[in-house]
Amino acid sequence: MKSKIGLFMIISMVFFFGARAQENALHKWQKGIVRDEFIYEKAAFPSCHSATLAETPTGLVYAFFGGTKERHPDVEIYISRLDDGKWTAPASVANGIQEDGSRLPTWNPVLYQVPNGELLLFYKVGPKPSAWWGMLKRSTDGGKTWSEAERLPEGYLGPIKNKPVLLSNGSLICPTSTEGNGWNIHFEITSDFGKTWRKVGPIAKGEDVLNAIQPSVLDHGKGKLQILARSRNWAIVESWSYDYGETWTPLQKTTLPNNNSGTDAVTMKDGTHVLVYNHVLPPKDNPKGARTPLNVAISKNGKDWDAVLILEDSPISQYSYPAVIQTSDGLLHFAYTWRRQKMKHVVVDPSQLKRRRIKKGIWPTVAGYTLPTLETYKAEED
Repeated sequence: MKSKIGLFMIISMVFFFGARAQENALHKWQKGIVRDEFIYEKAAFPSCHSATLAETPTGLVYAFFGGTKERHPDVEIYISRLDDGKWTAPASVANGIQEDGSRLPTWNPVLYQVPNGELLLFYKVGPKPSAWWGMLKRSTDGGKTWSEAERLPEGYLGPIKNKPVLLSNGSLICPTSTEGNGWNIHFEITSDFGKTWRKVGPIAKGEDVLNAIQPSVLDHGKGKLQILARSRNWAIVESWSYDYGETWTPLQKTTLPNNNSGTDAVTMKDGTHVLVYNHVLPPKDNPKGARTPLNVAISKNGKDWDAVLILEDSPISQYSYPAVIQTSDGLLHFAYTWRRQKMKHVVVDPSQLKRRRIKKGIWPTVAGYTLPTLETYKAEED
């Protein structure tokens, strides 16, 4: 009996010190973080998801959806503002109440600050992603008050998860996608910030017939654009445009893995591209993998990526649906879902990041830290 107790204690100590070593090694992947916080500690809703973030003339604004659970009719769009260094309590700014009094869930808010203009809030209303429609609200005071909701023209959804990008030709390109008849990526373009619209796409799925949604746009300058998107094909996929988004190459896989979960990306002022995603390769029999850890990689050309950050890593998942922006002071801001219980905000000084090359899609091992194996975490839903 004593020998069994002794063996159990030895095994427990091995796991304990192994976990501590992994945790200590993780800190080496978090250099450059200058602020790490929850948007709120307590809220009137139990579940939350899908972050978006914008810098306004009066400060940062953060949006997400919250309610009983995703797809539930009581899910609404909530806003928090960074006011004098503190986040305001989440306030509902949009819901799915219909004219007949019935309710539908809201989905995937996207914030965009018009230069010297309004703050736009795009979101979706509908019973499910294959049957939702696009909505838009506007604020002239940094998110304190909002206009009545506008329904976008029939067939238009607005940016589906990730932020629009204002191109040098004056067009605001909104990366979007549909899920009703297979997964397809297209673009909705406006030259007057949402008053009139036109479509480009869908993008061809390529020889491998790739299924992708939720693209983000990287601007390489002089009309050269790149998208990175979530897929059902075990990899982040990409497409390129050389004419300001009017035509696009067929989708193709990148070397980076994808767990069928959302990503986001931004081009910094110095031309460096930043990608936030779950660096998780799911098993061969299922394209959906765990939504942890949450990683950040950077690139100069959009092809060769360097590992720079691990924002979260825990067997208690999930850390997902991220957003990233660069503010006027040069700092990077990341927003994301924390276990579907809270919303997170992390600020990073990009000058402090250390780059380590990602070779053949494998996250580099540093000081004993390795990414979790496929068996460590279970796959996530939705």
